[in-house]
Amino acid sequence: MLAYPLLQSDVELKSFTTFGIHARSRFYVRITEAGQLALLGQLPELNGLPRFVLGGGSNVILTKDYPGVVIHMANRGRECLNQDGQTVLVRAAAGEAWHEFVQWTLMQGWGGLENLSLIPGSVGAAPIQNIGAYGVEVNDYFHSLSWYEFATDTIHRLAPDQCRFAYRDSIFKHEYLQKGVILDVTFALPRRWHPRLAYGDLANRLREVEHPTPQQISDAVCAIRQSKLPDPNSIGNAGSFFKNPLVSSDHRQRLLERFPRLISYPQPGGQFKLAAGWLIEQSGWKGRVIGQVGVYEKQALVLVNRGAATGQEVLLMAKAIQADVKAQFEVDLEVEPVFV
Repeated sequence: MLAYPLLQSDVELKSFTTFGIHARSRFYVRITEAGQLALLGQLPELNGLPRFVLGGGSNVILTKDYPGVVIHMANRGRECLNQDGQTVLVRAAAGEAWHEFVQWTLMQGWGGLENLSLIPGSVGAAPIQNIGAYGVEVNDYFHSLSWYEFATDTIHRLAPDQCRFAYRDSIFKHEYLQKGVILDVTFALPRRWHPRLAYGDLANRLREVEHPTPQQISDAVCAIRQSKLPDPNSIGNAGSFFKNPLVSSDHRQRLLERFPRLISYPQPGGQFKLAAGWLIEQSGWKGRVIGQVGVYEKQALVLVNRGAATGQEVLLMAKAIQADVKAQFEVDLEVEPVFV
């Protein structure tokens, strides 16, 4: 029997986000079954109110109290749909923790997602951001997803081209922004697996392993991330705060003439991806603090909560960093987290 969603009012949201900022929501509902979403339309208290979909809260910065209803996806489930000689199709509910899902696939002997180990957040949030790390992105192994549309009370099945994936981007950050919610995601994992070791840190850590397994690569990725990034359970943060910017070949060449140690990676179409953390560090921001917000001393790409940070303090620091990087490198840094 379908459980009716429990609606709560005036709910503190700090514990639902990894940055740990105090903010309250006028209404809050925890969704454990997809069918509960249709029942939300029957609640008169929510008529005309804005909706914000929340997953693991690892990519969200709260700037003030939310005047509408926060829909917290907490549905669970993961399964193998099909196996053949080429691929293994695996599906996970949106509320599943991403890292736990990755580890589950590895325990079954299915490689592909190991480079994306230890990324915080939920499965449902992964395609929204098209999360990526160490040379792999979600869209590399994405098969399809189920998306519930609020306005029509309809579930759509979306293929890769319909999601319009790009670098840390998808249709869910544009046309579909807050117009619905992802229910589950299906991945096509290769039966003929090959390691992806293009990134130097990862290759160096595994240099003495002749034929690394998916689990060994996952373990190496976890070790690297833990050495560079703070644990949100200990220090509030939202992971990488800025996207690595893309520049033209000419722009990169101009920068190399001034900064010979510039870190860059070639991209399709002749562009180059710059290391945002390096740009921020060279601009003098590593370890600096404004109010209760700091730039992490081990990784300049990460902003951290030094105690009682507010959303406005985070926004102030982000804008100051963007301005300094723009002035020195003529590069526009784009924020990764969503400001609410």
